[in-house]
Amino acid sequence: QVQLEESGGGLVQAGGSLRLSCDASGRTFSFSAMGWFRQIPGKEREFVAAIRWSGGGPAYADSVKGRFTISRHIAKTTVYLQMDSLKPEDTAVYYCAAGLRGSDKNWDYWGQGTQVTVSS
Repeated sequence: QVQLEESGGGLVQAGGSLRLSCDASGRTFSFSAMGWFRQIPGKEREFVAAIRWSGGGPAYADSVKGRFTISRHIAKTTVYLQMDSLKPEDTAVYYCAAGLRGSDKNWDYWGQGTQVTVSS
C-alpha cells in the first residue's frame, strides 16, 4: 500500500510564504505523478499543482501560477509546494495526491491534508 503524509501547513499573514511537504511511503516505485489539491469547507476539492515523473514540466492552476512552485526530491519520493505571496483566498486544507502508472484514475492515493490559513 501507499501512505502520503503532508506537513508544513500553518498560519501566515498575507504576502507571506509557506512550504508544504508530502512524504510518500510504500509502493512508490509505481508512481507516475504527484500533486497538490486544496479544499474549502462546502466546496469541491480543486487542483493546485502537479508534477509527472515522465517530464513535460509541472502544471499549475491559473490561480497560483507565478506564486506557487511544485518540486520533487529526486532521491526520495517527496514532493514540495513552495507557496509565496500568499493571499487570504489561499486558505484551505491542502492535500497531497499520487497517481499510479497504468491506472484508470487520475489520482489513486490521498493524504490526510494539512491546514493553511492566510490572514489579511
